[in-house]
Amino acid sequence: MPHQITVSDLLDALQERLRLRLLAGEKGLGNIIFNARIEKSDLIIAGPLNYIHPSPIQIIGPKEKQYLNNLSKTDQYAALQRLFTAEPAAILLSNRLKSIPALEEMAEQHNTPLLASSLQDAQVLDNLQYYAARFFARKTNLHGVFLEVLGMGVLLTGHSAVGKSELALELIIRGHRLIADDVTEFRRIAPDIVSGSCPPLLREFLEVRGLGILNIPAMFGDSATKHSKYLHLIVHLKRMKLQEIAGMERLRGATRYRNVLGVDIPEITVPVAPGRNLAILVETAVRNYILKLKGYDAAEIFIQRQQQAIEDNS
Repeated sequence: MPHQITVSDLLDALQERLRLRLLAGEKGLGNIIFNARIEKSDLIIAGPLNYIHPSPIQIIGPKEKQYLNNLSKTDQYAALQRLFTAEPAAILLSNRLKSIPALEEMAEQHNTPLLASSLQDAQVLDNLQYYAARFFARKTNLHGVFLEVLGMGVLLTGHSAVGKSELALELIIRGHRLIADDVTEFRRIAPDIVSGSCPPLLREFLEVRGLGILNIPAMFGDSATKHSKYLHLIVHLKRMKLQEIAGMERLRGATRYRNVLGVDIPEITVPVAPGRNLAILVETAVRNYILKLKGYDAAEIFIQRQQQAIEDNS
């Protein structure tokens, strides 16, 4: 993640989602919207037209447009001059509003990008603030393969050559989706939510020993990959001998919690041994996790049945 975000970066990231168009001020696409030195208390990067506490991105919605249109040409020019004197990184017209000729002229003169969006101003503002929150979120990189399995974000971890990529490939063939191979960037975007995404350099690729680098969407279609996903479950692959497997916890399995950016994520250790179908085991682990989210714990139910049987026979 860069240490600063420019208007050009914003366009690359949100152009499709916000349906953004550049109307004027192309020379200002390098303008910095925010950087890592900004205090989190100053995280508001966009807002309605404001001369007193201007935001880096000034949004002109229907009310602001009506205000400017009701001014005389002289007063309108003075109002726009005050707007550009504050040196915003960009100005954004929302709600499919038509531009004001004087606004475009000044945007070119001051090298300030003038953007337009067909979305409502509230939607634009929400998306811009979410984008800024992701930039400032605590982050870390974790090694492994990150996939969406049955709608859940699952990180496969384990020592090198344990079979993570081969397992990921089998899960993709079974209809699940790749998010990141080798390294995943995780960000804590809420008190109890960690979101993972793939570094741009590695996006869409999966490395499998013996086969080399595979382009997953080229082989399986665009639906075989996903840009990001919340982290729900970690599956740790561990080579074990049969004696070690026999000594594992029988009722609840090898489950513990791993702290990722201050959030406890359940981690299940799955033994790797000849004859074990890891893809089915991972799918089953995810299904069991989903059941627990719904309040059903098979191990707890089994223990209760045993206790009831003992009481009935006593």
